[in-house]
Amino acid sequence: MKREHLEDYVLTIPDFPQKGIMFRDITSMVQDPDGLQDAVDGLIKALEGVDFDVVLGLESRGFIFGTAIAYAMHKGFVPVRKKGKLPRETVSAKYDLEYGQAEIEIHKDAIKPGEKVVIVDDLIATGGTLAAACKLVEQLQGEVAQIAVVMELAGLNGRDQLRKYPLTSLITYEGK
Repeated sequence: MKREHLEDYVLTIPDFPQKGIMFRDITSMVQDPDGLQDAVDGLIKALEGVDFDVVLGLESRGFIFGTAIAYAMHKGFVPVRKKGKLPRETVSAKYDLEYGQAEIEIHKDAIKPGEKVVIVDDLIATGGTLAAACKLVEQLQGEVAQIAVVMELAGLNGRDQLRKYPLTSLITYEGK
């Protein structure tokens, strides 16, 4: 059964992972053939007219959408992984979490100087992970052509960290 709006595929789980949080679960979206197709088609449509060479996806849900987009648009795909998961020489970027820091990395040869990159993920919350991914692209002398996400939690103001980049979200939730 095809649903009317993309957000109809998202389940909201109250008080997860802690009281007061409304967790927006996209696994129900990707499990549904229409939901997955609608999300991927929506992201591809958001990229119409964007000039880019490669799709970069963030671990792990950015892999789901990013590889589908790269395949459909006949582009290469670059995985961004948590530190220590890639086998060859890498570059890395740290970002802040609620309690501490995390680090992501890509292969040093994943992006060529001057390449235009689309960054794909499932969600923008505080923007820290996406900002770190943008730093990796620029560290390798690439250019962020567009950031495309399925969902945005606008109440966490992640867009503020990414003001200098074009950013599209398919669904926006005003809260956190």
